[in-house]
Amino acid sequence: MNMPLEVRTTQEANPVEASADQQPESSGLVATPLPTPATLRQDIPLPDYLRDQIGHHRDQIRAILDGDDDRLLMVVGPCSIHDEVAALEYGEKLSALADEVSDRMLIVMRAYLEKPRTTVGWKGLLYDPERTGEGNLGQGLVRSRRLLVNLAHLGLPLATEALSPLAMDYLDDLVSWTAIGARTTESQIHRELVSGLPMPTGFKNGTDGSIGVALNAMKSAAHAHHRFGFSAEGQPAMITTAGNGDTHLVLRGGRGITNYDAGSIRAAVEALAGAGVRQSVMVDCSHDNACKQPERQPGIAREVIAQRHSGNQAIKGVMIESFLQHGRQDDGSELAYGQSITDPCLGWDDTEALLRSL
Repeated sequence: MNMPLEVRTTQEANPVEASADQQPESSGLVATPLPTPATLRQDIPLPDYLRDQIGHHRDQIRAILDGDDDRLLMVVGPCSIHDEVAALEYGEKLSALADEVSDRMLIVMRAYLEKPRTTVGWKGLLYDPERTGEGNLGQGLVRSRRLLVNLAHLGLPLATEALSPLAMDYLDDLVSWTAIGARTTESQIHRELVSGLPMPTGFKNGTDGSIGVALNAMKSAAHAHHRFGFSAEGQPAMITTAGNGDTHLVLRGGRGITNYDAGSIRAAVEALAGAGVRQSVMVDCSHDNACKQPERQPGIAREVIAQRHSGNQAIKGVMIESFLQHGRQDDGSELAYGQSITDPCLGWDDTEALLRSL
């Protein structure tokens, strides 16, 4: 495989030689300088043809959400990426399959670089790429942007979860679809962020399974906002957004409940109509809908697609957590190649069989 950029999985130098400049603050905090978004984008540029490709992918996703394209939107990939080499191998397999089934579905690869935590734990490649617990955002930014560019060279549309608004300043030019997670859908900061994002975005229902917060988020994100932020050169700035109308609902279940059944989806569509927002639904077949059991995902996906074939055209997409190997493993020095270290995933063979069957 000839990748356009080198993939490094061992320790590499922080792009900013910052150790001598770390200044303990009076509160005990330590500030480690990072490159500005403009610097990182210059160091790891996005070629014009990839920029056009990503713009085309975003337009395709909008057309599916609007009902102008009757294909199914499939967001598929690892819960979170911890191994760039395995992620690229997965991307190669997914890209080949995506070409074969492109008449029926648009496959978007999950390339999640941040991992939201209920309490504490590994927060993702972006924050702690070597998984030492020490954290290295400088290295994480470089490796994350390099990985997304390499995946984009495979021709895949890419999806990520926007957890830190500041991280999107470094990476949003590479992403075709974004998720706002169940923990952050209610956040005003994330609603303001989405109002300025250049790609379609899915708001997940709340962790308790309720969809009201997601409906409010969609309405808020459609409006213009003024928010705190930074310019591409790192200058503190007031960011003025235009509003993002390309949002939709993602049903992922909640504490002790599932919401992929026909009654739940029908009620969600009625609520979307009542709120005056786009009546487009994606079903996350993992998380609480699958009770964190990856082997349940194929059955859920088939049930949801059966509803779509029975006439519920508000169902626009499905999300599957999938990696090279089935299940999950605890993080450690000896890891099985291509297996998740966060949520359990469906293995590649079962993923391929599922997508072909759909």
